[in-house]
Amino acid sequence: MTVRKRHGLQDKYDMSELFTPFKIGPVELRNRTIRSAAFEGMCEHNSPSKSLFDYHTAVARGGIGMTTVAYAAVCRSGLSFERQLWMRKEIVPELKKLTDAIHAEGAKASIQLGHCGNMSHRRICGCMPYGASSGFNLYSPTFVHGMNKMEIDEVVKAYGDAVRLAIEAGFDAVEIHAGHGYLISQFLSPYTNHRKDEYGGSLDNRMRFMRECMASVVEAGKGKVAIFVKMNTRDGFKGGMETDECIEVAKELQKCGADALVLSGGFVSRAPMYVMRGQFPVKAIAHYMPMSQWWLKLGVRLGGRIVSPTVPFRKLFFMEDALKFRKALPGMPLVYVGGVTSRKDADKVIDSGFEMLQMGRAVLEDTDFVNKMKADEGHCSGCEHTNFCIGRMYSLEMACHKVCKDITPALERDVRKTIRQNDRMERKLGYK
Repeated sequence: MTVRKRHGLQDKYDMSELFTPFKIGPVELRNRTIRSAAFEGMCEHNSPSKSLFDYHTAVARGGIGMTTVAYAAVCRSGLSFERQLWMRKEIVPELKKLTDAIHAEGAKASIQLGHCGNMSHRRICGCMPYGASSGFNLYSPTFVHGMNKMEIDEVVKAYGDAVRLAIEAGFDAVEIHAGHGYLISQFLSPYTNHRKDEYGGSLDNRMRFMRECMASVVEAGKGKVAIFVKMNTRDGFKGGMETDECIEVAKELQKCGADALVLSGGFVSRAPMYVMRGQFPVKAIAHYMPMSQWWLKLGVRLGGRIVSPTVPFRKLFFMEDALKFRKALPGMPLVYVGGVTSRKDADKVIDSGFEMLQMGRAVLEDTDFVNKMKADEGHCSGCEHTNFCIGRMYSLEMACHKVCKDITPALERDVRKTIRQNDRMERKLGYK
């Protein structure tokens, strides 16, 4: 049953706890909703753009408690996309205009900071990509090398420097990306960490790089911004991290000084649809890739769904695992993310003991989603979970197919086909 709070005997209406303020670190949000750090692809030349400004201010106007600017690289070697933010001094004034506009709409502003590790290519990050260990990354595709101590120290310092820039730019919170198979996650997971030194082997050793990054972040930002960490509840494939180890990581992050944990899952280079759910958007990805990458376009068309098999979408798809974290960390603020599609879903999350929740595709499809949930207890998102937006994101800005002006008739047919396939699959599995 939804928890209700009265603010006086004369109140005309009860208010869902979802829409009550919540203080996290030095920041108080007007409600418990956060726009998740879903990559926008709106930063051409690795800098803020008008489209980034317009989108996040629209989300703020739509009632969100806090909106998260996605996936800013802490240094150039951490870039995985050409249209991705790269934290550096010269972009601070434009970021400050963005945070000022978000604040003017009554919302708070967060920025996700991370390093992609082996999920890049020389033409983007300016060097041979590196990660916890040497090898070949089929996702890019590229050879990668295992980081040496000097590179580790440089990236650790870059995390603290990026937090300082975020504070200067007016952000209220930072979200450190320690999941999804990016660099910190590459050190944590036995799938990608084959090191023989003090950074490899036991879980305690595999957490060493994470602890060093967190020490740099906490030194720079504790008490000045709220410190969120996005982490996996499991990697989502055999040979990756499972929930028991991930809970130990969560406990360590609490000791490290995180103010809240965002509970996600999946590994982009190995189990991408475990992160997002639904079908891998082969045709959209291939269509928007530039012709100069014809070989990669062909590879996506021929092997995309083999490399990235479908993981059926269902509402609140991370809830079962997230509840294990809720039980294991009774005093830690936790943020639920994954499959929140309605006011009913959102209330269920808060009623289940999570302090906050994040939404991505629901507030891409409709930036007014939170205001509509507040006005109508029965409101549902119109998102159809085709993942077209994600397919487009790899080359251009993320956009829902409903408003995308350059969508072709062939892509429209593919979207409709995907909707029908999703509906049949969800009914067959009992999700509808």
